[in-house]
Amino acid sequence: MLVGIHYRASLIMDYSIREAVPAELASLEALLPRLADFEVPNGREPSELWHGDRDLIRAWASGERSDVEVIVALSEEQVLGMAALSVRKELLSGGQSAHVEIVSVSALAEGHGMGSALMQAMESIALKRGANSMSLHVFANNTRARALYEKQGYDGELMRYFKRL
Repeated sequence: MLVGIHYRASLIMDYSIREAVPAELASLEALLPRLADFEVPNGREPSELWHGDRDLIRAWASGERSDVEVIVALSEEQVLGMAALSVRKELLSGGQSAHVEIVSVSALAEGHGMGSALMQAMESIALKRGANSMSLHVFANNTRARALYEKQGYDGELMRYFKRL
């Protein structure tokens, strides 16, 4: 799927995906708490899961992160979903790769294929930027996100372990 295409997800929701603009920063930030809309790991505060993403999109909006692409999904001119990716060297092979930084869809838009459409649009962007792979991080117990990624053909490779001292 390409950015700028109109989607009819269902009889009740049409939406389009396009590049985000810095003026939409407040709408993008409003979607970030959805990144912690699951049972967060013990010892973690929900806001810990998205504050780094907030800093990333603020840096993008101010022009400090030219390596980051941000797209939005809109219905009736309301931002209901967003995704961001960066291009970097792949962890193991060292090849050109895109990393999914953020995928967030409002509760109102959940279940209408918007997450899948955002993922596919990011893959198109990654290919245009010369990436030959995409990676992402997801919490093990975020089953909703994991189902989306697995449906899109992503395989879990690594496990990260964490302990508070």
